[in-house]
Amino acid sequence: MDRRQQKTRSAIFKAFNKLLEEKHFNNITVQEILDEANVGRSTFYSHFETKDELLKEMCTDIFDHIFSHELHSETSHDFSLSDHGLQEKITHLLYHLKDNKGNVIGILSGESGELFMRYFKEYLITMFEQYPKSVRTDVPRDFALNHLVGSLAEAVKWWIGMKMELPPEELADNYLKLIGYNR
Repeated sequence: MDRRQQKTRSAIFKAFNKLLEEKHFNNITVQEILDEANVGRSTFYSHFETKDELLKEMCTDIFDHIFSHELHSETSHDFSLSDHGLQEKITHLLYHLKDNKGNVIGILSGESGELFMRYFKEYLITMFEQYPKSVRTDVPRDFALNHLVGSLAEAVKWWIGMKMELPPEELADNYLKLIGYNR
């Protein structure tokens, strides 16, 4: 992707983020995104087929960083020197959700919430698969993964509903205690 395309894509993301802070995903029109980003309709559709695809790409941007092997210090947190254990991975994920609180709340409040949770759970499956000790072997693997992913997703929804007041480290620690994960 060339510099001009990156700049356009960034403008679309920024516009979408701003609109998500103001209104629910379902109430945002592509035209509002175009107006806010100051781009044309054909330009938008050359990057994204639908508003749902834009949401998926935004989720990808949020989550891909967490699974990167080369982490760097960020404004609200620094996991660049962590041991990349499951607790650090979950805590890092929670920080990104908290940093994108306005967007996440806007996305979760409506039909888009189901779509966001589907993308989120796909990333959680990938995360848990990277930590074999997190998945019990005395039950079917798919069942264990479903339980881990579902319970963490519900814990995150609860946390968001509680205005994310609990520090990410504490939520991650409580979750790992509940599932009996030995570090």
